[in-house]
Amino acid sequence: MTLAQAPAKAAAAAPAKAAAPAPGGAVNLNQTVKIAWLDPLSGLMAAVGTNQLKSFQFLAERFSQKNKAGVKFEIIGIDNKLSPQETTNALKSAIDQGARYVVQGNGSGPALAIIDALSKYNERNPGKEVVYLNYAAVDPDLTNSKCDYWHFRLDADTSMKMEALTAFMKDQPEIKKVYLINQNYSHGQQVSKFAKLNLAAKRPDIQIVGDDLHPLAQVRDFAPYVAKIKQSGADSVITGNWGSDLTLLIKAANEAGLNNVKFYTYYGGVTGTPTALGAASAGRVYMVAYNHLNLGGEIQQLQADYKKKFNDDFYTGAIYHAFTILTEAMAQAKTTEPAAVAKAMEGLRFKSFNGDVEMRKTDHQLQQGLYIDKWEKAGGKYSYDSENTGYTFVPVKYYEPYVASTPTSCQMKRPS
Repeated sequence: MTLAQAPAKAAAAAPAKAAAPAPGGAVNLNQTVKIAWLDPLSGLMAAVGTNQLKSFQFLAERFSQKNKAGVKFEIIGIDNKLSPQETTNALKSAIDQGARYVVQGNGSGPALAIIDALSKYNERNPGKEVVYLNYAAVDPDLTNSKCDYWHFRLDADTSMKMEALTAFMKDQPEIKKVYLINQNYSHGQQVSKFAKLNLAAKRPDIQIVGDDLHPLAQVRDFAPYVAKIKQSGADSVITGNWGSDLTLLIKAANEAGLNNVKFYTYYGGVTGTPTALGAASAGRVYMVAYNHLNLGGEIQQLQADYKKKFNDDFYTGAIYHAFTILTEAMAQAKTTEPAAVAKAMEGLRFKSFNGDVEMRKTDHQLQQGLYIDKWEKAGGKYSYDSENTGYTFVPVKYYEPYVASTPTSCQMKRPS
């Protein structure tokens, strides 16, 4: 199998139609911006939430030292228990504590709860608006039928990632039988839907030999699912699973000796999964993502400093997008007021670790380049040691933003 080498630096994005001009020089607003983080700190996904809260706090400290807007950041962490209802309560608490910006990423159900609540709150409270930066909830509906002016997504959505993943898979002739296993909520259902649509269009000869949906963050033993994968004769698995649901799936696959099957994942780098992958998964687990652990430059230095401080991996690069877009927009708007900052973020382009990115004005979906990464022994150019396993995700292909860009049905209602 010949793989195109990813460029060391992401190439420039295709020109955007309606991007705002790049912000001018730095300003010194000399204010503290409170950001409320609403994600799980309990239950099976607690390890993921804990890592991401630490990542937000770490970058808040770094960006507070120097940024274009001359602002300081303070993070308020609230456990939403991965529940939409708890998220609504957490949001109310965040607003009561003076947060005018909220961030969330784990689960599209909680994301929708924030969108709904803020839409109503902002309409009732002009001049006190709150903006939601979504760093990881990827249900495409959130920027399509359910799009909202106050919601900005910094991750690539499920359909965008599947565009890139299947663009890669179509060129692998050895893929003939694919098994789908996903979490039974909007994101998992969409992974299944878009995998079938994309493979049918790009490689109609590929057979879907299984399509399982299981409860989110509840399964403790994936052996029965792995037995079904084995029985199906699949040579490849596509999964959008994350957190414990991917860690335990990989663990069960390795224990069952399922070493002739390749896994195509969305979240192979998330807390706990690299440890489960270990040496047994080398060369046969792929991940579609807007980043990898060996990008070089500033982000690589941040990862190294984070690892030194916490003995943990900084893998949620969208957190870097969050602080960058906020400081760029605040510098441009010359204020930290959310209404003005939201307006400045629309169409904003900035350079990030994965090339030139743009916050698309029509639906508030960040347009960005995507990588296909492969789990390999760490060394040489790709030396980052993921979770101290001696292995790392190595880039094998980079796709320009236009490749993964998907159309939107969003009818954005803007405040009058």
